[in-house]
Amino acid sequence: MNKDRVKGMMDEVAGSAKRKAGELTDNPKLRAEGMAQQVKGKAEGTWGMAKEAVRVVIEGTEVHLDAHVKLGLKNSTADADSKKCK
Repeated sequence: MNKDRVKGMMDEVAGSAKRKAGELTDNPKLRAEGMAQQVKGKAEGTWGMAKEAVRVVIEGTEVHLDAHVKLGLKNSTADADSKKCK
C-alpha cells in the first residue's frame, strides 16, 4: 500500500467523522466539509491504486522481458550446437 492510499483512507475516516459531527450538531458547514474531505480521500485512494497497478504492470513486464531474453539465448546456443552437428 502506498502513501496516497494511506492518506486517502485517513481523509475518508476524518471526513466521515466531521460529516457525522455536523449531522449530530445540525451544522451544515461542518457536514459539507466532512463530505468534501471524504471525496478528497476517495480520489487520493483511487490515485494510489492506479499508481500501484502501473507499478505492477511495469515490474511484470521487466520480468517477462528478462525471461524472454534468457530463453532466446538458450535457443541460440541450441541452434548453434545443432548446426555444428550437421
